[in-house]
Amino acid sequence: MTIPKHVIVRTLRERGQGSRADWVERELPDEVDTHKHSSLLATLKISVEDLAGQA
Repeated sequence: MTIPKHVIVRTLRERGQGSRADWVERELPDEVDTHKHSSLLATLKISVEDLAGQA
């Protein structure tokens, strides 16, 4: 499954994690593969299930 990068960035900014959001904007592709980046999403405490509804 892929998630648009902007959804991850928005989630981080809503949490007040602007510097992490900036890093994600620079480093990740426009469509983020949730399987390939599962460790990163876990580190950011981002639930794939929650994001899927926002995509």
